[in-house]
Amino acid sequence: MLFIPICYIRPYLRAVLYGIAAATAALLLAALLSALLRVPALRAGIVDRRRQRRLPLLGGLAVVAVTCLIAWVGQWTRVAPLGEGVGELLVAAASVAGLGLVADIWRLHARVLAAGTAVAAAFVVPYRETGVLGGILAVGWIVLATLAFKGLDHADGLAGTVGVVTAFGAGACAAAELMDGLAVLLSVLAAALTGFLMHNWHPARIGFGACGSLFTGFLLSSSLVFTRAGYALVPSAAVMFCLGAVALADALLVVLARSLARRPLARRGPDHLVHRLRPLGLTPQGSVVLLGAGSFSSVLVGVLVHTGWTGEGAVAWVAGGALLAVLVLLRIRVRIPAQAPRTGASTQVRGQVTSQLRVRNG
Repeated sequence: MLFIPICYIRPYLRAVLYGIAAATAALLLAALLSALLRVPALRAGIVDRRRQRRLPLLGGLAVVAVTCLIAWVGQWTRVAPLGEGVGELLVAAASVAGLGLVADIWRLHARVLAAGTAVAAAFVVPYRETGVLGGILAVGWIVLATLAFKGLDHADGLAGTVGVVTAFGAGACAAAELMDGLAVLLSVLAAALTGFLMHNWHPARIGFGACGSLFTGFLLSSSLVFTRAGYALVPSAAVMFCLGAVALADALLVVLARSLARRPLARRGPDHLVHRLRPLGLTPQGSVVLLGAGSFSSVLVGVLVHTGWTGEGAVAWVAGGALLAVLVLLRIRVRIPAQAPRTGASTQVRGQVTSQLRVRNG
């Protein structure tokens, strides 16, 4: 009589063991590949242009490559098949990562990134479960959440830390829905991000870049759409908000600050969450730890709401706390550097003419 239960348990045990092995391999490979890609990124000039020091930006490529490789091995060996639609989701996320890699090498406008993300999202949304209106809203959510998560890549270790916490939360939601392939994929992503964080913690030796941030944000937001497909719209929106609360709060803070200061939204500046926590006396590491703890709290509420362990009223506390933090931090003044003069062809011509006049006058 014990033979039948063991037969049913054996596939799940094999999936669990593979998940542990895959996560361990992802952590080690991501840490190794991040270290190996640092020098090629510096030599190729793929660096963060926002910082005074040259920070290579191929750490995100390491996360993307390791996650896709291990997911493909699980699918190919049939040990941990991804499941219906998850393979297409991973391909779309890799395509968005490719667009982000182009943005790391050559500057691309935010509208291009948003359009590319929207096209990729339109191909992965399960319209049969969401309906047409729900599918359109899901595409909008994926674009918003992906770009908001990309905005977290302004401080060492922040995007990786929030990504790890959110990936575990989304994986728990997927496991509750018996989406084993998606849960394993998210655990692999969390492990790869942890390996990358070994080199990205302050002071970072390698950066995430648009390649890694777009890939992670797209994969996390799309996974939540898959997990909540078939549920009511309002509870789904509540769960998704909880799992993306920190990124959404950071995006809201930036939009409000730049709108009130009448500065272009696309113009970068030190007006994010971490920047406004620094005047309060927090170190760079302390700011990331604090926001990571906030992400853990909001993600935990989202998982409890999804699994039915708590009511949807708990989401109001998360929303209220996030809004209060945004309003308080908005009152903290930060120093916005003046925009650097352009160094285009016209500037070079004026410089040459000025030099010639000085020579003649001398």
